[in-house]
Amino acid sequence: MNDLVVRFWGVRGSLPVPGPDTLRYGGNTSCVELRCGPHLVILDAGSGLQALGRSLSESGELVDADMFLTHPHLDHIMGLPFFSPLYRAGNKLRLKVPEFSRSADWIEAIIGPPYFPLRLDGMGATVAREPFVLGETLRPHEDLVVKTIALAHPGGASGIRVEYLGRAVVYITDVELPDADLFAIARFAANADLLICDAQYTTDEMASHRGWGHSSWQDAAQLAHAADASRLLLFHHAPERTDEELDEIGSHAAKLFPATEVASEGLAIRV
Repeated sequence: MNDLVVRFWGVRGSLPVPGPDTLRYGGNTSCVELRCGPHLVILDAGSGLQALGRSLSESGELVDADMFLTHPHLDHIMGLPFFSPLYRAGNKLRLKVPEFSRSADWIEAIIGPPYFPLRLDGMGATVAREPFVLGETLRPHEDLVVKTIALAHPGGASGIRVEYLGRAVVYITDVELPDADLFAIARFAANADLLICDAQYTTDEMASHRGWGHSSWQDAAQLAHAADASRLLLFHHAPERTDEELDEIGSHAAKLFPATEVASEGLAIRV
C-alpha cells in the first residue's frame, strides 16, 4: 500500500472551542495525521490528538509514529499528555521538536508535577526526543522525506513539508505571511499536492492583530498561487469563528484560489 492519506483531528487555533457554533468544522486545536503507506506521521499535538490516540488504541495495533511539533505554544501541545498510545508498552513515538524550543525544558514543564501527575518518560511507551534545526531535511524512513523551514511567529515556528513517493503535503502554521518572505515559503511549498495553511484572520482583522504571528485567508490564497499548489486547505481557524462564518470564508477564498477548502475535523484526503 503506497497511499498517502491526510486526516484532520484538530483544525482550530489558540484554544479548544466546543459548542453548537463549531459542530461542523470542529473545536479542537491543531493535529493532523498522515498515513504515508506503512508510516504514521503526526503534525502537532493540540487537543485533537486525544481523539487520534483513542482511534489508534481502539485498533489494537502497536503504534510506531513520528510526531513533529512545530513550536511549543499551548494550543499545539496540550493534547500530548492525553495521547493514549503513550500509556502502552511496546508503542514507539519519535518526538521531533525544533531545536530552538529546548524541548526537554518545556515538555517536562507541562508534563509532570505540578501540572500533570506523570512524566512523559514514565508512561509506558518508548519516547525518543529528536530535535531538528530549522531548515533541516529529515529522513524518518528510506522512502519518506520531511523538510523544514523557519516561520515568522513569536518565539519561532517550523513549517513542514512531507514528501512520499512523488507526492508532497506542506503544513504552514503558524505564520504571519505579510511580515515573512512569502516567496521563500512559496519556494518551500512549490508544487505541493496539498497545502495546509494558517488562515486565522481576515485581512481587515490583521490590522489589529499584528505581531500575533498568524495570517489571513487572503494571504493563504496568495501563497497557494505563488507555490502553484494543487489544493489549499484553510487551517488554524480563529476560536470565535462560527461554522457559518467559515462557510463564508471558504466561499470567498475559493474565488481567489478555486481549489480551496476549509479544513474540518474528520476530513480525510487521499493525496
